[in-house]
Amino acid sequence: MNADFFAALADIEREKGIPRKYMAEKIEQALLAALRKDYPSAEENARVVFDLERGAIGMFIQKTAVDYVTDPNTELTLDEARLINAEAAPGDIVNVPVDTGKFGRIAAQAAKQVIIQGIREAERNIIFGEFASKEREIMTALVIRADPKTEVVTVQLSLNADTMEATLPPGEQIPGEIIRDGDRLKVYVVEVKKLTRGPRILISRTHPGLVRRLFEMESPEIYDGTVEIRGVAREPGSRTKLAVASNDPNVEPVGACVGQRGDRVNTIVKELCGEKIDVIKYSENITEYVAAALAPASVLSVRVLPDGKSCRAIVPDAQLSLAIGREGQNVRLAARLTGFKIDIKSQSMKDQDNEDEFDRVFEDEFESDYLEQDYRDQDAGVYGGDEDGLDAGMAPEPPYTPAE
Repeated sequence: MNADFFAALADIEREKGIPRKYMAEKIEQALLAALRKDYPSAEENARVVFDLERGAIGMFIQKTAVDYVTDPNTELTLDEARLINAEAAPGDIVNVPVDTGKFGRIAAQAAKQVIIQGIREAERNIIFGEFASKEREIMTALVIRADPKTEVVTVQLSLNADTMEATLPPGEQIPGEIIRDGDRLKVYVVEVKKLTRGPRILISRTHPGLVRRLFEMESPEIYDGTVEIRGVAREPGSRTKLAVASNDPNVEPVGACVGQRGDRVNTIVKELCGEKIDVIKYSENITEYVAAALAPASVLSVRVLPDGKSCRAIVPDAQLSLAIGREGQNVRLAARLTGFKIDIKSQSMKDQDNEDEFDRVFEDEFESDYLEQDYRDQDAGVYGGDEDGLDAGMAPEPPYTPAE
């Protein structure tokens, strides 16, 4: 029977990846619990020995050998002790074997529950460990249920032989995206939590890190480190700005991201449901960096202001609304990307004598601090924007927080 038992442990280790040593500890606890249920008076003296090397299991009640027994739960006569150990002497501790065949139904059930719980716990730990390695990475999810009322999408994630369900709340879906049962989506794994009922995985399609990982998948130069993504700012479903730099003077970073005839960036735009993406070249020179970040608008000049945290950009009169963007989106994203507050003036307004009055009006309109939201630690990402009909005005948005 012991041989079959230990062979079963080997099968569990091979099929489920649960170590035999771990299962041995759980089974030892289960048998000890069963033993104490059937021998409550000898609870403190109950012992279980589980020998994986020899393939043996022993269950005992420890008793003291004495000439005269006063407590049969903890003592036995010297003659009884010598039937177990011929060399037993008065005062020696003797392991009295327990016949497991006499276990009661309740004791056996308790042992079974402990073993089952041990297997479940081990499986949860294994699944948690595997999926935790995918934090801040992209996984492909199969949509198994899209609730039209709550708009909550339930997906299945697969990793090796393990599967796990996760929910994609409305707040983590790209605005305007239509998701149907059976669709396959690329999702960003924000976090894997270890809870009492098992691991829980938080996924998103709005997290800025999704854009970063998609570019790593599409561009070999980014994947191997030749081209680095230095910053990303994103407003999901609308626009993303991506700053890139090359570690090889022979590799043009923007071209490596865009691809031939835009095939690389277009693949990502399609995955993000038409979200527009601006890829710009990163520069250590802040004036050059800010000018590039305000694309698609042309910038005549950029001046860093005395506070060292703000700058002023001068653009042609016809480019003012384009530089600001609809509802201030373009300048807002440029500010997040560069880490600078950006004031924008048209050429004609700069040349006016009442520049101080303009500054007062401008600062009243754009008094919000775009940078009080720190996106640099979030694998940020943003791109796109229509080039016609852009309206001025800014509306800062709250920092990104994953929806529960």
